[in-house]
Amino acid sequence: MVESELHLADENAVAALAVALAPVLVEGGVIHLHGDLGAGKTTFARALIAALGVSGRIKSPTYSLIESYRAGGLSIHHLDLYRIADAGELEWLGLDEIADGASLILVEWPERGGAALPRPDLVLEFAYAPVGRRLALRPQSPRGRSWLAATSALHSVA
Repeated sequence: MVESELHLADENAVAALAVALAPVLVEGGVIHLHGDLGAGKTTFARALIAALGVSGRIKSPTYSLIESYRAGGLSIHHLDLYRIADAGELEWLGLDEIADGASLILVEWPERGGAALPRPDLVLEFAYAPVGRRLALRPQSPRGRSWLAATSALHSVA
C-alpha cells in the first residue's frame, strides 16, 4: 500500500484507526499530523498513545509543546507546534536526543517546525468532510510503507 485515503465517520472512527495502527508502531518512528483546528489530530494522538499502553491522563501538549510517555520499551513523544512562531524555538526541546530508533514521535502542526523536525515515516492529513473526516495516509519512508502494508485493519475503520 503506497498511499491511502479513508473516510472517518466520527471521533470513534479516528480512535479506531489509532488502535489499528498501534501494533505496527512499537519499534518507533515519526508521524506528522496535518489538518485544521479540530480536524482530529489530537484525538488520533491520544487514542494512539493509549492503544500503545499508556494509562492515566494523556495531556495535550498545546502549551508545553511536548509531552513524553513510556510504554514498555518504547518512548513516545507528542509535540504540538501550534503556538510556536519560529522553528528556532524548538532548539531547547532536544529533538536530536529523542529521535532515535526506540522512540515514537507524533508531531501536530509539523509545518511550523520545518527542518528542525525529524523526517516523517508517515504523514497523516486530516480534513473536514461533509460528514466526519477525510484522512490521507502518505508514507514517506520504507518504514512508513511497511506500517501501512502491515495494517490490514485500516479499511475496516473507515
